[in-house]
Amino acid sequence: MEAVIAIVRNLLKNPKVALILGVALGLMLGLIVGWGIWPVTYTDQAPDLLRADLQEDWVRMAAETYARTNNPDEAVRVWDELRGAANDAYIRLQSKPDKIDPAVLQNYGSLIERVKGIQIKPSSPAEGGSDMSAMVFYASIIVVAGLVGAGAFYLYRLLRKGPRTTTVAMQAAEASRRAERTNFEEMGLAPPITQTMTTYVLGDDLYDESFSIDTAAGEFLGEYGVGISETIGVGEPKKVSALEVWLFDKNDIKTATKVLMSEHAYRDPNIRARLEPKGDLHVVKPGEQILLETQTLQLLATVVDLEYGVGALPQNSYFERITLELAVWPRSEN
Repeated sequence: MEAVIAIVRNLLKNPKVALILGVALGLMLGLIVGWGIWPVTYTDQAPDLLRADLQEDWVRMAAETYARTNNPDEAVRVWDELRGAANDAYIRLQSKPDKIDPAVLQNYGSLIERVKGIQIKPSSPAEGGSDMSAMVFYASIIVVAGLVGAGAFYLYRLLRKGPRTTTVAMQAAEASRRAERTNFEEMGLAPPITQTMTTYVLGDDLYDESFSIDTAAGEFLGEYGVGISETIGVGEPKKVSALEVWLFDKNDIKTATKVLMSEHAYRDPNIRARLEPKGDLHVVKPGEQILLETQTLQLLATVVDLEYGVGALPQNSYFERITLELAVWPRSEN
């Protein structure tokens, strides 16, 4: 799960991915709000915006009303309200004799042709305003769906390539996952309250891990963690030469701290002088265990894996990778 979270975080740092995801989420949210939560409602709109079947009903009612009232002015006015859709609605209605008496419809059509000086006939595609609007609407849907689909496909490809594009966070998470945890019960010890693997990898300049200590009942006992204490050289990424492991006990006024140093840093008197105020100094070695104790807690830090960086700096001066196992127990009373 941590590896998946790390992949997603690093993908979101890519502006292209963030833009695509933002557009896709925006479109989805817009559709949900616009069609589901607050759908658009139309009132008092022009009849030419009605569905095709309702436009036909409009023409039918106009024709039947004219047959009863013989009022040509009202008949023409109702026709004009349908605007460009009236012609096609009339033509469609002619093919549906079950809806209106053909003679009534023909009489109405003759009035319109005579008064307006037009000939009612099927419209060409260029004249079909209603059809054109529908085409534009459906084309817009297709374009939006295409954009969302393209964005989803691009994001899918990036996610598939994600595991092969290894980031520092992913390397650290994978190293911690692969590290074998100590079975303290097999060693005759009580199981720890909490047991954590944490890995620093060169390039993680903000490495600073902290974890809560809680009982099974949820009572808070304290916290513990590890972070960067000293670097060597210049430039990026930082070359970490010492890590600081700490243990906070809610029942103790003092936080226990120990500094895990590279071999070169441990031998350098200047570096030692800078780090001594932070806590006891230890040179790290694979398999080495460092104990921290407070009034009611004790933490055992085990160096599970260690690899030094190589380059222009002195040998064994900074960490390429280091994995620590941090286990916490209640401190037994003497």
